[in-house]
Amino acid sequence: MSSQVLIEAPGAHRVEEHMPRDPGPGEALVAVHAVGICGSDREVYQGNRPEGYVRYPLTPGHEWSGTVRAVGAGVPASLVGRKVVGEGFRNCQVCDRCHAGETTLCTAGYEETGFTQPGAMAATLTLPARLLHPLPDDADLTAAALLEPAACVAAAALKAKAQPGERVAVVGTGTLGMFAVQFLKAISPVELLVVGTRNDREALSRQFGATDFRLRDRQLPDDVDVVIETAGSASAARTAASLLRRGGRLVLTGIPAPGADGLDPTDLVVRQLEVHTVFGAPPDAWAHTVRVFGAGLLDPLPLVTHELPLTEFPRAIELVGAGDPKVGKVLLRP
Repeated sequence: MSSQVLIEAPGAHRVEEHMPRDPGPGEALVAVHAVGICGSDREVYQGNRPEGYVRYPLTPGHEWSGTVRAVGAGVPASLVGRKVVGEGFRNCQVCDRCHAGETTLCTAGYEETGFTQPGAMAATLTLPARLLHPLPDDADLTAAALLEPAACVAAAALKAKAQPGERVAVVGTGTLGMFAVQFLKAISPVELLVVGTRNDREALSRQFGATDFRLRDRQLPDDVDVVIETAGSASAARTAASLLRRGGRLVLTGIPAPGADGLDPTDLVVRQLEVHTVFGAPPDAWAHTVRVFGAGLLDPLPLVTHELPLTEFPRAIELVGAGDPKVGKVLLRP
């Protein structure tokens, strides 16, 4: 029997029988291989996701990989049998932001797989085929389940416009930080510094290409060309900005709690810093991620520490929130 996770209300869930939904026009039905859990899934389960960004009852799961099993009218039949990942944001396609390619800023309102639309913690997922990104035939689908967080970092890497030979840095050593190291390593920097709060991430950082690793409270440089911030802690943005040379480029991806220490506008202007921000991943960032992954420049597998069946959803949520350094990425396998 195939099953799915259903969160009926905050704190209340059940694992029930799953009935696949046949794809309508423009849709595809995907057999889910693996689905990742992130902090926002924990928010959905606990009920502290911001209003308007979740709709109960809900099957969660927005980081996933799978294989196309069927397609609806108007979708190329050649997609059937392909390994795929898929974008989460259900954009309207007709507003000015969508036409500019900024689909995560769609003005028609927020809709996202696994938050307001049925997600991938189920045997199958039916969604608009335009959101799919086909993978190479030999792709490792377990590794590919991590391409959603990777795509968010790819958006940051594209905005950073790092050049070969530049000095670059990453602030934050979680999943996003480790992907940022890999994307920056791929452009051949002369130095790649990782700044974190936990010594136990040094070995992995260096494995992915870091040339230096420092804890946040140690002496840090102030002449870096490009910094990508992924930590989302209250002071991470200031730490990241302090690393930069005059005229340096900063990309912020972390979302701290409201009221965090802001960047000092005097400092920004006097040092003429360039600041970019990223919210989610637009289509070009997804395409970039799949290309880099297919080229073997992105290795998500070392980040996975746990693979559990759907029935262990509560334990998976617990692991994600425990703060245990031995817990990396947790995957559920339908």
